[in-house]
Amino acid sequence: MADSHAEKESALERTRGRLDRIGDPALKAITFGAAALAVGILVVIAYELATGSRLAFRKFGLHFLVSQAWSVNLNQFGALSLIYGTAVTAVLAILIATPLAIAIALFLTELAPKPVRALLGALVEMLAAIPSVILGLWGILVLGPFVQNQLEPFLSSTLGFLPFFRGAHYPTGILTAVLVLTIMVVPIVASVTRELFTTAPPELREGALALGATRWEMVRGVLLPAARPGIFAAVALGFGRAVGEAIAVTQVIGSQIGIHLSLFGHSDTLASRIAGQYQGASTNLQISSLVYLATILLVISLAVNIGAQLLIKPIDMRPRRRRIALDRAFEAQGLSAD
Repeated sequence: MADSHAEKESALERTRGRLDRIGDPALKAITFGAAALAVGILVVIAYELATGSRLAFRKFGLHFLVSQAWSVNLNQFGALSLIYGTAVTAVLAILIATPLAIAIALFLTELAPKPVRALLGALVEMLAAIPSVILGLWGILVLGPFVQNQLEPFLSSTLGFLPFFRGAHYPTGILTAVLVLTIMVVPIVASVTRELFTTAPPELREGALALGATRWEMVRGVLLPAARPGIFAAVALGFGRAVGEAIAVTQVIGSQIGIHLSLFGHSDTLASRIAGQYQGASTNLQISSLVYLATILLVISLAVNIGAQLLIKPIDMRPRRRRIALDRAFEAQGLSAD
């Protein structure tokens, strides 16, 4: 048996060409180079941001993070209101987009007929491909007037006892920016979640239904728990898109410094401020302050992705832990879990 295996290996060696013999080391070198390139790009970006923000950091230090000032004439700059605007718009967009995206993914995978499934799936993916500047323009021409004349008055009349829905009505502002970001985030989260539902093991569905579970019970008890780690990753991806979006937000948010609870007022975000002022910056301190904003944005994005990984890891480990516990229980009884 060993001689037969050796003969097969010898025959295979004789059929290999020169390129085949260097295939393994070449593959290893190429893949390692690609991974090193990705890490190197991130390091270079971080280094350039740290270098570019040095002037602002020396002048303002960490006080930059808690200051609302942004005056080019007085050379006073701060990021607090921009961090607030970024957090509010991104978090609200994710809170609205996530259930919508999951519902779309469930409909396309579980309920929609095949012809409708193919058409709607293509339309959802096309929505993700629309340039952000076009969505921003649509926000100005269509969504903004609707928000000012219909949505904000309705929210004021029904939820006006809350400070979030008080104040004058404008076509641009935080609420309009949140809705535009929601439209941009939904197709990303929906597409990833749909792939997760599609690739879920069919025996999970069939087993639950065979045991008498309704379709809703199968979705709630089997499909969603199985896809939960991937859904967290999809939400993190969508949040990164919402945090980093600049052009569409600049067009509809109002570009105004200030912190207020009302969603009807104007505000600004880190990415929007960078996109709106970097090319026209008049002083080195202003340029450095804008790069400082970019550094904060990079830190937020990295923190969100690392946090998502930390949340996903315990969820991924649960099935393995259950399996280990089950194996130990059977071994204690002299049985096999298989």
